[in-house]
Amino acid sequence: MKNKLVTVLFFVLAAFVTTEAQRFALVDVNKVLESLDDYKKAQDELDRVAAGWKQEIAIEYDKIKALYNKYQAEQVLLTDEQRKSKEEEITNKEKEVRKIQKDKFGEEGELFRKRQDLVRPVQDKVYAAIQEYAASRDLETIFDMSGSAGVIYYKKELDKTEDVIKRLKLASK
Repeated sequence: MKNKLVTVLFFVLAAFVTTEAQRFALVDVNKVLESLDDYKKAQDELDRVAAGWKQEIAIEYDKIKALYNKYQAEQVLLTDEQRKSKEEEITNKEKEVRKIQKDKFGEEGELFRKRQDLVRPVQDKVYAAIQEYAASRDLETIFDMSGSAGVIYYKKELDKTEDVIKRLKLASK
């Protein structure tokens, strides 16, 4: 029991001493990005493109609504086969528009790719500048305060994952 207590105290003290020696910094990456003209231009371009696509999609939905209203007005005069045909036409048009919407705004859609093309180079510049700053100030870790991105730069020597895994394996034996 005493050995375990001594071991735990040793690791706690060792962790405290190592933490004291490390140098950290915080950066609000969003604020940095928003201060750059290139980023503002990229965002404006993305907003313009997205607005155009939204308008196109809205027009298509209006056409579908008109088709549906026409179908509702004529429904009593149509045979079962004609009704089924009109319903399929409306359903197919809805599927087409949803596909267009997904192609434009989905996870891997055109807007995502355009964002990658326009914004990624600016982000890369910011991250390179942060890394250069960290190196010039001998900082070991920089945390992004602006969101959930977490650590954006660290010295490889600070990665103690393997040490922890080894300790866990030793403790379980």
